[in-house]
Amino acid sequence: MTGVTPALRIEKLTKTYSTGLLALDGVSLEIESGKFFGLLGPNGAGKTTLINSVVSLARPDSGSVEVYGKDAFREFREARRMIGLSPQEINLDKFLTVEEALLFHAGYYGVPKVKAKVRANELLERFGLVGKRDQRTNTLSGGMKRRVLFARALMHDPKILFLDEPTAGVDVELRYKLWEYIRELNRGGLTILLTTHYLEEAEALCEEIALINDGKIAAQGTSGDLKEHYGARNIEEVYMKVIGHDSDR
Repeated sequence: MTGVTPALRIEKLTKTYSTGLLALDGVSLEIESGKFFGLLGPNGAGKTTLINSVVSLARPDSGSVEVYGKDAFREFREARRMIGLSPQEINLDKFLTVEEALLFHAGYYGVPKVKAKVRANELLERFGLVGKRDQRTNTLSGGMKRRVLFARALMHDPKILFLDEPTAGVDVELRYKLWEYIRELNRGGLTILLTTHYLEEAEALCEEIALINDGKIAAQGTSGDLKEHYGARNIEEVYMKVIGHDSDR
């Protein structure tokens, strides 16, 4: 892949919070364009801090981040425009309807109104939200709110999609529907970074997986390579061998 600009290049990223917690300890990652990449680790391992650092919701102490060659800190607007984020925390404006939430997001990224309306209709249809378009987001079920977060992240047609625990709290049927749509997006060329607690989800979806613990990358490779290296039958066994003995601390 020499000469090809990666979708995401993270080099020696460090972040210590005011509490003294070292959340990121020199993390380096490179994700090729079009890849489906999984980031696994226990609570507090640094997954969300890493994502927040890339999208400038957290300011790292040192290190660099490039999104398709754009410096995520010095060229914030250009870099952020290429990223879609479906966050772990549900952060929908309770006063907006479902459709308004999508259109407001598109406006924030400068998407023309006519184009935004067309895109909203496409995504409402895709996520089974047409019947909810005029409903306020605070009246939705947890699963429906997840669908709205997902649709919102795609409104400005990003080049890389960050999914931070995207199927947390949704029923099994919806989880598999979301899996299929995520796969479809990736087949269409969208680069995806997924964090998840569901190890079978990572194994089913991701081409490459990194395990993070105590703010460091503990292991990285394709699902097959990791299983072979650690003599494991599945990613859950890899996880337990790499992180399991630390995850209850």
